[in-house]
Amino acid sequence: MWKLFFETCDFLARLIPMRHLREHVRRNRLHDYRRKYNALRAAFPHLDFRHVIMIKGGWNIGFIVDHKYVFKIRKNFDKDTRMARIIREKRITDAFADISPLKIPHIEIVEAAPYTFYKYDFIPGRNMNTFSRRTIERNAWKWGKQIATFIDAVHHGNPAGIDDLKTGDGDGWNHNDICNNVIINPKTMDVVGMVDWEYAGWGTIETEIRNTTRFSKKIRDAGLGVAIELNYIALQKNKK
Repeated sequence: MWKLFFETCDFLARLIPMRHLREHVRRNRLHDYRRKYNALRAAFPHLDFRHVIMIKGGWNIGFIVDHKYVFKIRKNFDKDTRMARIIREKRITDAFADISPLKIPHIEIVEAAPYTFYKYDFIPGRNMNTFSRRTIERNAWKWGKQIATFIDAVHHGNPAGIDDLKTGDGDGWNHNDICNNVIINPKTMDVVGMVDWEYAGWGTIETEIRNTTRFSKKIRDAGLGVAIELNYIALQKNKK
């Protein structure tokens, strides 16, 4: 969907008579997506770019290539700032690789001159946000239990090497954007992955649970947040 949208807008931008205005639209509205995409193709000529899905969210745009690899980059690319963010996210996901009960990205930092992307293996499945409210509601308890187990493992995890990233008040590690980044296996209807850790950090459990539905009215109305909270409380009681 996003690839068609960006290509259509780029085509329409060609009709803008003033060059500086065309470039402004392509840079600030379309995030220089075509230059980034072409740089990626030039840097990885061995990959099959006949099947590409474009993604957009948060600070990033990205390309899923041949259902095998995800390449992401900041919308408004700034090499120094972006590298710091990429390295931070990579450190966190590396630290939680053996702690998370769900698949999470194993990030590689790759260069496609003049851009820096981060790359990870595509986790097969569908984003939970793409399901209907009725489907989410029907699976709310099952998904709530699986997401609560993930939250418990991450929030109470104590991985080595990232203590310097504990900034602000909190009592554990949070993903902080679960709402938009849950990957579901459509065959088994199980939660299988959690992507996009760019907002992850040190915080309170109340913030983590609130953010599981904060950014999606559909998910909130389907009752998933209640299911997550109740399952999380049950997990804590069972530990006592």
